[in-house]
Amino acid sequence: MTRLDTGTLKSVPASAQADYERMQHLAAELRCLVCQNQTIADSNSGLAIDLRHQISSQIEAGKSDVAIKQYMVERYGEFVLYQPSFNATNAMLWLGPFLMLLLGIILTWRIIKKNAARAALPGLPADPAAPSASRALEIEQRYQQDIQHTK
Repeated sequence: MTRLDTGTLKSVPASAQADYERMQHLAAELRCLVCQNQTIADSNSGLAIDLRHQISSQIEAGKSDVAIKQYMVERYGEFVLYQPSFNATNAMLWLGPFLMLLLGIILTWRIIKKNAARAALPGLPADPAAPSASRALEIEQRYQQDIQHTK
């Protein structure tokens, strides 16, 4: 089996190819701490390259995927996980957007319901800030009088 590595074609045994694919899979689950919007597998930063080497070294040492991820979390914090786990520490980060959406829906529903009830009552304008028809007519008459006096 062959693989392309740093521009040269090398022959590698199947076990090495499996280790490489495992390293790529793990690197795709970890965030680059420099780029922050890329995985370690996608980033070409110096730190990402070093982290890929660390993952490879730990794979060669026989560590499991869980142990390698745990090592990275202990060293760099939960931020290094591209998809952090759900726990009490970050529950608000996971639930916050949904709670804000729910709050927005409830407030919108209450405002619509309140305005619909107000519009259904005779004699009350739907918008309390809007002047009544008689008040609007009075304002228009005063405006016309002011225009005539200024001429």
